[in-house]
Amino acid sequence: MKNEFVIAISQLSAEKNLDQATVFSAVEAAMASALKKDDLQYAEVKVEVDRDTGEIKYYRQYTVTPDDDIEDDEIEVSPERAAQMGFPGKKPGDTILEPVETTAQAGRIAAQTAKQVVLQRLREAERESVFEDFTGKEGELVSGTVLRVEGGRRQVILDLGRTEAVLPSAEQVRAEHYRVGQRLRVYVKEVYKASKGPQVVVSRSHPNLLKRLFELEIPEIARGAVEIMGIARDAGHRAKIAVISRQHGIDPIGACVGVRGSRIQNIVNELGGERIDMIRWDPVEEAYVANALSPAEVVSVHIDRDTNTAFLAVPDKQLSLAIGKEGQNARLAAQLTGALQLRVQRLQQHVHRLLAVVHL
Repeated sequence: MKNEFVIAISQLSAEKNLDQATVFSAVEAAMASALKKDDLQYAEVKVEVDRDTGEIKYYRQYTVTPDDDIEDDEIEVSPERAAQMGFPGKKPGDTILEPVETTAQAGRIAAQTAKQVVLQRLREAERESVFEDFTGKEGELVSGTVLRVEGGRRQVILDLGRTEAVLPSAEQVRAEHYRVGQRLRVYVKEVYKASKGPQVVVSRSHPNLLKRLFELEIPEIARGAVEIMGIARDAGHRAKIAVISRQHGIDPIGACVGVRGSRIQNIVNELGGERIDMIRWDPVEEAYVANALSPAEVVSVHIDRDTNTAFLAVPDKQLSLAIGKEGQNARLAAQLTGALQLRVQRLQQHVHRLLAVVHL
């Protein structure tokens, strides 16, 4: 019948998804190390734990070696010496295990060491399990609870259930205010191993946070009928998303907005009121650039491919709308269409003003 020691190891191994044989081997090695004191400090000590009864046996291990080749008599014995010890017929290369009697104190030390080893192995296994779990969630959305907000919002610590995550200041949204106990959806940006265990870095400002939210809220995107072709985001303020329909008869913008804006409103609420412009993606560059400047009406588009610059003409009254507050609309249009840098020019014409906004 198994004793409490074996049952405890078996239960812990099962709970933490550890291999029993590995745990028992680690315990035996630790107990052997604990016994190597005083007369046994230079000896080779071996411990065996019976997997069924929990009985612990201690041995001193020797290697049988020809008399002339013995270099360390603490771990080597000649065949003649082995016979005197009660192991006749042993040949060079064989191993013999001499039983060792231990004191009660030595047994307690060994048992305590075994406990420490088990706990250490459990911690290591738990860390590895958490790392593997969250590595598979990189690029996904997870929900967490704010545990604490460190000074100056340098970073926010979130409880994700099995582990904690860090929301650095660079990944925060300036307009958001985080409080202890608040539930947040965050984007898992990076998972890496550190001395203190797996470290999970999450984001609230990453453009892919918006993409994952759309995949959750819009069934047509989740099943591939509508595809997101590009995202430009000024986190906390405004974003532009280019979409295209992959299924005949589906309006990509209508599917994302929903009846009376019901679908997109859920996403806007999740992002604290961030404004989202839906853009229809077009394979024709001129049309796509014109769409990207929405909600401004574009009268004409000219693309200079030598300089990778697009010149867009808009009605005089819509110039400020096209540029946006502090150039935000033009800047996001540039990001959405792959611009490397932004140049804005105002040229007076009879009917239109010329606006150069996008480097493609």
